[in-house]
Amino acid sequence: MSEISFDRVSLRFDRTLAVDDVSVTLGSGRFVALLGPSGCGKTSLLRLIAGLVRPDEGSVTLGGQVVASDDRFVEPEQRDLGMVFQSYALWPHMTVAGNIGFGLNRLRRDEREDRVRDALRMVGMTQMAARKPHELSGGQRQRVALARSLAARPRILLLDEPLANLDAHLRQSMLGEFRRIHEATGCTMVFVTHDQNEAMAVADLVGVMDRGRLEQIGSPHDLFDRPATPMVARFVGQGRTLPVSVSGRSAEGFCRIVIGRDEVTIPGCVDRGPAWLCLHSRDLVPSADGLDGRIGSVRFEDGHYIADVMLDQLPEADSLPVRLNQPARQGDQIRIALRGGWVLPREGTAPVPVAERLRQGQAVPA
Repeated sequence: MSEISFDRVSLRFDRTLAVDDVSVTLGSGRFVALLGPSGCGKTSLLRLIAGLVRPDEGSVTLGGQVVASDDRFVEPEQRDLGMVFQSYALWPHMTVAGNIGFGLNRLRRDEREDRVRDALRMVGMTQMAARKPHELSGGQRQRVALARSLAARPRILLLDEPLANLDAHLRQSMLGEFRRIHEATGCTMVFVTHDQNEAMAVADLVGVMDRGRLEQIGSPHDLFDRPATPMVARFVGQGRTLPVSVSGRSAEGFCRIVIGRDEVTIPGCVDRGPAWLCLHSRDLVPSADGLDGRIGSVRFEDGHYIADVMLDQLPEADSLPVRLNQPARQGDQIRIALRGGWVLPREGTAPVPVAERLRQGQAVPA
């Protein structure tokens, strides 16, 4: 078993609360990505799993064994973990095989050599066993670092921004390797990254952190389509939130919201009163019948023109990204229609009870 569990874990560095009262269980065999802005606490959470720091409060459990609490602490080398860093951390004077076999000296020579061969084969580096690190590309060095961790056959593999030093093409290649190796080994993998596309592409479970707190954990689809907090809505996929008012809701999980003088129906589970409407560019389309707005700027991105539109009825709200099929100019008038979105309660207002939200299949905070 390689389940990871945090029970009310907090970690401080001087006056900074790096991890704030986190409680979550990561199931055995999952591929988990931790995501969030710089300084949010995602690397601190990884270091708590690894045993590189000790929590100030709460407990950490790995595979049913408490490894950190008020009265117990298991050293990193006794936790049966593998860890891959962004810096590779390879010995320059050793061959590829030597780097992978380093740390396996407790094994018999024949068993150690078998482990090295298996790890080389798993990362596609069999033909390069005799090379030195300086003879390898960045992507190849990252594969060696990964193979070194896999050779120890850990129950949990920790990946600390391992792709940060690679170019875009190599990053995509390594993401494919991570997915393949996860399927082949079945070990629990925890991947820390600042890149949302990496997290969404490789993990089946993504946790979003902010200021030490775990805002939400769920599938990439849930985070994008059903954010549990305004922070998640704004952070994931460059979303936007608009202040709206809920005039009513249905038992089927829809809200009637008022934007300016218009009333529309959007998925959500919020009682009457102030709310946030969470939107992505795919939720907005130019339309002859829609909300009036003005284009603030236009950029060309991923083969499309993206216009930042300010709504006339909400002049103080954030601009909304709208995908256009043709060029436009700053200052042009435009009408946009809503084709999706998600409604959240405004801070300081009472949300619908969690039990009812769960019954309707709605997202809830971590």
